[in-house]
Amino acid sequence: MRVLFLACLSPKTGNCTTAERIRNHIVAAGHTCVLCDTREFNSASDVSSLMTQEPRFEAALAIHLFKGGRLLLDAGVPFGVVFGGTDVNEDVKDEHKRAVMEEVLRKARFLASATALMSGKVWNCSEMKAVECSYRGVPHYHNPVNAEIGLFAFFYMLNVSTHLLYLSLTCRFAVAFTDALKEQAQALLVCESKKICVQPQGIETKVALHFSWSDFLHSTGVRTKQVDNLHVFLLVCGLRRVKDPLYLLEAFAEWHSQNPLVVLIIIGPVIDPVFTAEVEESVKRSVGVFLAAELCQEELHAAMQKSFALVNSSLSEGMSAAILEAMELGLPVLARDVPGNAAIVEHKVTGLLYSSPQEFVSMSRKLLDDSELQERLVRNGKNYIATCHNTVKERITYQKLVETLH
Repeated sequence: MRVLFLACLSPKTGNCTTAERIRNHIVAAGHTCVLCDTREFNSASDVSSLMTQEPRFEAALAIHLFKGGRLLLDAGVPFGVVFGGTDVNEDVKDEHKRAVMEEVLRKARFLASATALMSGKVWNCSEMKAVECSYRGVPHYHNPVNAEIGLFAFFYMLNVSTHLLYLSLTCRFAVAFTDALKEQAQALLVCESKKICVQPQGIETKVALHFSWSDFLHSTGVRTKQVDNLHVFLLVCGLRRVKDPLYLLEAFAEWHSQNPLVVLIIIGPVIDPVFTAEVEESVKRSVGVFLAAELCQEELHAAMQKSFALVNSSLSEGMSAAILEAMELGLPVLARDVPGNAAIVEHKVTGLLYSSPQEFVSMSRKLLDDSELQERLVRNGKNYIATCHNTVKERITYQKLVETLH
């Protein structure tokens, strides 16, 4: 089967990494998967024109319901969408974008949405055949509305209330495998029945063998003769407002003035140039906080492995790949307490969740002084990734889901 796959392919971003990994899963099943940047298309008609060219595409996928899904409305083939955090955390607030997303969902034969803490099956609602995928991760809702189009959408978040708009419009079937989520669904969703299952992101890390930690620190502006005693808190994010990388700046600068061996390094690709300029100016005026140039994936993983802790300060999240990668690399995680982060970070078990800059500093001080806490978070984090974010299981599920688009 020849599959068109649309995604925002900004280099060195989570979306790009996820798209490439999913494409590899599809190709490994013997299909042809052509990955294209959504920014290459102005409208659904552009994609429709592409679909008429030889050799023909027989199915399509997209990451993000609005950015990608809207382009597939006139594709004329079965398609699937991978939901990201932006869809339900940001785009739903825009009336126009919400209307477009509703149109996509109204055309769905089945809908698979994702959250954490669930396990179960993916259902092809037109044939009632179950596809096994029993892992902890993200639940999937399915809806048989149009037998011509298959849509599976992975929401990557725990907050069920953010799913209401979509599911109340489209979901006829779902199966809950935890009582808590089942009760939430029954109370909040206008659906006769529901089918819910899970599929977390698979996580793969690879560390650059010849990465120079001292050169990296020097390039960011860190100047110290005590490199071995330095405690680097690494904040990995694309530079845009929703990631809120300046949230901790003042509190961390004050802590650094008391303890010069703690530093915060912000690293990630430029997504919003205007906001990036603001970040650069703010960092220049601060002490103990630095801005690093983006790295390739393997070098980033090497930098993460050398750091003391991974930091997330986002206003909202879907499912942070950086957090999951840090856990696999054996790095303690300190994440802002928002629903997307709380879905994958269990406080004081696999990481630490903070609700204010002051609480972040307090928890960080505790982490520095408590080696037992460090070891427990690292051990539990690695076990969580091995159990719940296995790429082999992810590959099996994606391959079976793609088969339902025949």
